[in-house]
Amino acid sequence: MSNDLAFAAADAASHEFTFSAGDFQRVQKLIYQRAGISLHDGKRAMVYSRLSRRLRETGDRSFADYLNGLERASGAAGEAEWQEFINCLTTNLTSFFREEHHFHALADALRSSGGRPQRLWCNAASTGEEPYSIAMTLLENGCAGSKLLATDIDTKVLATAQRGVYAADSRGLSQQRLQKHMMRGTGANAGFMRVKPELQKMIEFRTFNLMATQWSLGEPFDMVFCRNVMIYFDHDTQRRVLEHIHGVMKPGGLLFVGHSENFTDSRDLFVLQGKTIYKRV
Repeated sequence: MSNDLAFAAADAASHEFTFSAGDFQRVQKLIYQRAGISLHDGKRAMVYSRLSRRLRETGDRSFADYLNGLERASGAAGEAEWQEFINCLTTNLTSFFREEHHFHALADALRSSGGRPQRLWCNAASTGEEPYSIAMTLLENGCAGSKLLATDIDTKVLATAQRGVYAADSRGLSQQRLQKHMMRGTGANAGFMRVKPELQKMIEFRTFNLMATQWSLGEPFDMVFCRNVMIYFDHDTQRRVLEHIHGVMKPGGLLFVGHSENFTDSRDLFVLQGKTIYKRV
């Protein structure tokens, strides 16, 4: 029996939907084309778990049926389904003030600017904890006039970010910041908190795909947060995204990246400035 048939037989015995090795390879190809994400073979179970929920919603009987329909889809309905496909396969792990050393470095840079309003971009904003942490840091360091663009490819997590409502016991916020930047829910909203309006008005939330060929993001950025995003890209895709980021930043601007990301082989674009912080050449 071929590997593909063996996989399909094992899958049929244990799963609700037929999911062959060929189906998985199609998913790998499609998510790479649409979002630049490189799924290694160890992600099969994750792909099945996440996409099977979508199959139940669409009524498809197998992954092959779903993927055939996805590739034939056109118009607004087709784009909506492609967005659902992407939403299912993106990973969203975040918290307030995650990788806290970045926010200390951000505060230092803001103080060095003498309070000059800054323009920042937080891509892969997920459910919003990261851009709100940036906005808090801006306010706390006298840069209330700054503007922050927060983007993500996943429309569902971005909607959560725009609402700005979180569990009251969310990690990462000191008691002082809770009191200063959050409104606690009461009654039916007990156990939740909402970011204050002055924080929300600093941020523009927008859907954005880093694989876009044209980046129309307005005036150049002083700082960019692109953390724990490019670990999902292959080397060529990383380089292409770095070139685009370089093109939308001011000379000398700071790029904050994730703890597992290293771009020292792109010294023509960015030079290491601190722990997972790069300066635009």
